Amino acid sequence: MALKLPTLEEERNPDIQQHKVTIRNSHSENLVGILHETGSKELVILCHGFRSSKERIPMVNLAAALAKEGISAFRFDFAGNGESEGSFQYGNYHKESDDLRAVVQHFFEEKRQVFAIVGHSKGGNVVLLYASKYNDVHTVINISGRFDLGKGIESRLGKDFLGRIKANGFIDVKNRKGKFQYRVTEESLMDRLTTDTRSASLLISRNCRSDTTDHFATYSYNFPAVVRVLTIHGSMDNIVPVNDAFEFVNLIPNHKLHIIQGADHEYTLHQVELAAVVLDFIKAAPHQTEDADEQDDQHETTKSEVWMQPARGQEVVAVPNLMAY
Repeated sequence: MALKLPTLEEERNPDIQQHKVTIRNSHSENLVGILHETGSKELVILCHGFRSSKERIPMVNLAAALAKEGISAFRFDFAGNGESEGSFQYGNYHKESDDLRAVVQHFFEEKRQVFAIVGHSKGGNVVLLYASKYNDVHTVINISGRFDLGKGIESRLGKDFLGRIKANGFIDVKNRKGKFQYRVTEESLMDRLTTDTRSASLLISRNCRSDTTDHFATYSYNFPAVVRVLTIHGSMDNIVPVNDAFEFVNLIPNHKLHIIQGADHEYTLHQVELAAVVLDFIKAAPHQTEDADEQDDQHETTKSEVWMQPARGQEVVAVPNLMAY
């Protein structure tokens, strides 16, 4: 059954309230976000992409779709983006994972259960990095994140960007009309080039069978002891090639890949399909009331799969991922 995205009237349902929340990160910068409050203890955190914000369509639509299902959602701006404090920096992957850490800890302290973290584009890399460092959120969704961070740079910075930035110390990026957009320093470029997605993915693999952390005991939550990862990618993505998505499948065992046929990087014409896939994965997570042994048994039999979203009207088929074994 097709998922219908909430209308403006549905979003204004009195049971769903939107609140602006400000959270201090570890660099004493205020991060600004919007909480879609449904009254649920469970909360999903949404992370935007490169030079984007919490107000971009994927973030707003996903938050609205989650709220319609009774799941509270929080979309926020990373430091240097949108309404948040700080200066924009190229790269900044680990700092943005620190921003996400501040947000997660804030809601833990509010006695909320951070049920899932979802990131689009660069935000997808951030949620994966977070999962490689911490084991306190067990449903992770990467939407169109790039695997090889060494690629995609020349299209923004031009040819011989390494030589030019070493000679001058920075590169100013301009739009097609020649208007200045942002500055890339050598330090920020190296931050991107030295962010190792492969190693981070392997660390998530190790966490897929690790125990819950002491932090959970603090708030008496019965969390599942495994990490579930979903990667979603559009087959017509001309920003991050769809082949990058298959690299994550090969490194993270407790993982599903869902390809949405015909979708571009922003899922411009596929917002309904995107929301449906995200919701299905989140709602399929083990209930906290399940016995821990039952959860382990369930995940021991789970295989990595590749899901191909068909053209409208066709059946979805799951193809086991043999390359991951």
